[in-house]
Amino acid sequence: MFRTFPREKKEYIEICSRLKLQFSISLELSFASLHFIILLVSVISLLWLENPTQQKHYTFHIDPFLRVTLTQIISSFTTQHHHPVSDFTFGSNDYLKKESDMDGDLQKSLSLRLSRRGDRSNQNPQAKDFEVGLFSLGRIPQDYPMKIVWKKGFVRLILVAGILWMLLILIALLFHIWSCQTSVSFLSAMCNKDSKVYTMLDTMGFVSKPHRCLIPLSNDPDKIIIPTGRTPNEIVKNLSYFTEDEVPHNGSQSSPLFGGHQSWKQRDESFKLKSNMKVHCGFIQGGGADMDPIDIKYVEKCKFVVASGIFDGYDVPQQPSNISHRSKEIFCFLMVVDEVSLKFIRENVTVREDNAGGKWVGIWRLVLLKNPPYDEPRRNGKVPKILTHRLFPQAQYSIWIDGKMELIVDPLLILERYLWRGKLTFAIAQHKHHRSIYEEADSNKRRKRYARPLIDLHMKIYYYEGMKPWSSSKKTVSDVPEGAIIIREHTAMNNLFSCLWFNEVHLFTPRDQLSFGYVAYRLGDSFKFFMFPNCEYNSLFVLHPHTREHSSPIEWVKQLDQLKNSNLKETRGGLGLFTSYPGNLDSVVLPNVTRTSKAG
Repeated sequence: MFRTFPREKKEYIEICSRLKLQFSISLELSFASLHFIILLVSVISLLWLENPTQQKHYTFHIDPFLRVTLTQIISSFTTQHHHPVSDFTFGSNDYLKKESDMDGDLQKSLSLRLSRRGDRSNQNPQAKDFEVGLFSLGRIPQDYPMKIVWKKGFVRLILVAGILWMLLILIALLFHIWSCQTSVSFLSAMCNKDSKVYTMLDTMGFVSKPHRCLIPLSNDPDKIIIPTGRTPNEIVKNLSYFTEDEVPHNGSQSSPLFGGHQSWKQRDESFKLKSNMKVHCGFIQGGGADMDPIDIKYVEKCKFVVASGIFDGYDVPQQPSNISHRSKEIFCFLMVVDEVSLKFIRENVTVREDNAGGKWVGIWRLVLLKNPPYDEPRRNGKVPKILTHRLFPQAQYSIWIDGKMELIVDPLLILERYLWRGKLTFAIAQHKHHRSIYEEADSNKRRKRYARPLIDLHMKIYYYEGMKPWSSSKKTVSDVPEGAIIIREHTAMNNLFSCLWFNEVHLFTPRDQLSFGYVAYRLGDSFKFFMFPNCEYNSLFVLHPHTREHSSPIEWVKQLDQLKNSNLKETRGGLGLFTSYPGNLDSVVLPNVTRTSKAG
């Protein structure tokens, strides 16, 4: 068993060499390591004197391996730097013999200690608790170097694993940000800007902030002059709506739809402008979206409206800021919610009730819509967004903002800037990245905003009906709006546009940004609107994240076959995509899409 001694001796020498190196780093002089070892040996000699009365020869109990190791260290330094070592001895001179006698002394010493191990354990039970170290008084176990190696190795393993894990997390987060900016379709499809991870990165400053620019707003809301009367209706003078559904007689029993069973012929006729028009515009009897009588009575007095909506519990009301006292007196701040959202809001914020039974969250009056008209929450949210004039028929002006937005500009200043100053009646923001509906459709497919084959079918219908990709030759700034804000006067033409826009959302996909440009194209120059820069849109609001990520099973559909005989298909919306179209869509080839923005 003594054949292992040379290896153990080398390990002890290696350990002491590391100790010497660690101390030498902290000293400035070139001989600092030698001086430290000399000082250390002197201190040990004073602490563990075997015969303190002797003045010339100090001895102390130290492990033989360590004795020889320290001797070799000092000898190596004195040889290099010419320092005498005659003043230092470790015990008797027997330990300073030649290398050939060293192993014999070590074997004798260790054999003697091994033979006395049992006696020492019986005589002194506390010896097991001694402090193990390089210069300890007790014995050092044979496996002590291996224990040190294992201990240090385990600590290093934990540290390296922790560092690697943190690097992997950092790489994943950076990849998530990059995927939202890359032009690679496959990678950009993984970006979800509504996710909590993206929101956290945005809060930490890793995501670039939206571009904002100064808006030429008036200085004082109290000095704004509100126009008297209404903008005259020049083309469409009288507009009425279908209130009863014409259920098709095809042998199947179908309940009334909120948007009605509009035929392809009725749809085509609705784009032909006349002085008196009757169109589908939601709110078919028995179709759902029923307002509480208390709220119906309250909104009758609302002439100026700031409207918003929360459905399926994805947000909580964000309180507007910088609102003047005059605007608080003039405007009704109406938050349309469904029953799921009302319950969620009650659980997260304070909802107070007035004497009439109205529910309030800060400045917002909650307006409850019972019996959601659609299966898809996103489609339900289009009811108050697009059909604001139907929900609040007495309103003359309205400003729609999405539920996740915090309004930071006085609404009177908004109306003055975007409507009254230019004598306009409809204003909406330009999309940040897209101008063509086909590019927007491609983005929706990549980001899984709705079933991809249904988006393609939707676009094929528009392309078949003459809707070309946007180009600079068009009169409009863009075909794609930023739908989070809509500013309008409720004129007959604007109300007609809103009805036709909603009918497209009802018939096809709930992605209203795909339908806006098409309806504007069909109405031509008769519908005038102001599409202002996206940087101004970013200056009107503060965007807050959704409380949770929105997801619907239909968004993951890749093939039409997946919708057959499944519960993925909507039952009350988008039925135009499953109705026989009066045209040959098989020959339609959609235009190639060139991404104009990596982030789009």
